Amino acid sequence: MLLQNKVALVTGASRGIGAATAIKLAEHGAAVAVNYNNSEDAVLGVVSKINNNNGRAIAVKANVFDKIESENMIRETENQLGKIDILVLNAGSTFKNAPFTEQTWEDFEFKVLNELKGSFWSIKAVLPSMMERHSGSIIIVTSGLSRKPGYGFSTHSTAKSALDGLAKSLAFELGPIGIRVNVVAPGLTMTDATSHMPQEYVQAAANFTPLRRVGQPDDIAGAILMLASDESKYITGNYLPVSGGQMML
Repeated sequence: MLLQNKVALVTGASRGIGAATAIKLAEHGAAVAVNYNNSEDAVLGVVSKINNNNGRAIAVKANVFDKIESENMIRETENQLGKIDILVLNAGSTFKNAPFTEQTWEDFEFKVLNELKGSFWSIKAVLPSMMERHSGSIIIVTSGLSRKPGYGFSTHSTAKSALDGLAKSLAFELGPIGIRVNVVAPGLTMTDATSHMPQEYVQAAANFTPLRRVGQPDDIAGAILMLASDESKYITGNYLPVSGGQMML
């Protein structure tokens, strides 16, 4: 029970990495706000699983790319569960998977700005409470593609790199107040977003991974749990690849 008496908010948590993270944090004692935008049926399944397992969870609807909705999400979480100790920023924006020569400025602008908004507004809204208590853990889920490029992923890599930079700046500025900020960077992880990949591609990726498999959502959730807990109380500004050894820093 690493998170007993803690309150966590996980954005983009109706499925995949976000859902696995919400469940994992709840298993370790946190009361969890499970954010979603459109997938109400899926998020209610996550909340039911937590509550039926003697945990405590609520579903909070919000488009995290919108300032007002993000502020309302933080307010609703605090009203129902209490002050937020752990903020996991997992919600991501869609993007066009294509080589740079086929990308437009609007493609880049849409992806980069939405990714930054998805973290910026939530962090802005949660910081006053964390600063008042001189405590808090903020975890931004980016991607291994922010450090290691992939063909057709230029917008995605650029946007996630921007989040990496934001996390480092926040860790530097907020550390003296007692607030930690870290990045978790998943490698290839089997979620709805990657389910379209041909099996031969997935197997090839596994063959080039030291642990000889690709990631599962629970693998990423475990890393997030570690950074969320006080067991990592002296870790901030960290970029943690969770890729089975594909990326070694």
